[in-house]
Amino acid sequence: MARINGFIGRRDFLKFVGSGSLAIAATAISGSLIGATPKTAIADVSPVNPNPVNSNQALQLLLDGNQRFIQYKRQYPHQSLARLQLVAKAQYPFAAILGCADSRVPAEMIFDQGLGDLFVVRVAGNVASDMAIGSLEYTTTVLGTQLIVVLGHTKCGAVAAAIANEPLPGRIGYIVESIKPAFNSLNSTDAVIANVQYQAKKLQQNSTILAKLIQAGKLKIVGACYDIETGQVNFIT
Repeated sequence: MARINGFIGRRDFLKFVGSGSLAIAATAISGSLIGATPKTAIADVSPVNPNPVNSNQALQLLLDGNQRFIQYKRQYPHQSLARLQLVAKAQYPFAAILGCADSRVPAEMIFDQGLGDLFVVRVAGNVASDMAIGSLEYTTTVLGTQLIVVLGHTKCGAVAAAIANEPLPGRIGYIVESIKPAFNSLNSTDAVIANVQYQAKKLQQNSTILAKLIQAGKLKIVGACYDIETGQVNFIT
């Protein structure tokens, strides 16, 4: 596989993920616009991970980190200057999080992780939109991440809005409509879990790339629910 400065080339990446799927394009930047010699901007793609973390190991790291968080024994790992300089060269996130954009649910904090540890995609209601799926295809195929966690949380406003089923202004309704298929008449806690399960299933159904990785044993997708009052993350079986 061809590499540029140690990175996977655009053509080989497209071959890897297949035509019609996610393309991380190298973009030519015009010298007339920036006053410099034209060059190619390359996506932040890491070389092959020399020490890949499998899905079970990744899940345990998240569990351990959340326990430190709720017990006030946080280690604040991988937040030094040396770590900053290391991940500037290449990133190998051991897990990906499809989480809600709610300000009370910052993934790196609740799992006590640091720079380069998690590939986090956040959108209200942890909806598996096309953009979210594309981002997760990127981290699994290019960066080698083998675990995706769909992370919902208690008292989710997006889920509550979907239950209320009332007209909403602007594009907020798009988010709610992406949640409604997950449930019918459920209470809010059950609805949050139902939405997590629905979005996790949607990832597999709407992405051939993720489905193939699961079939090959190179990826696991799990659901989880964060309690905003206790800080506890409960994984959904």
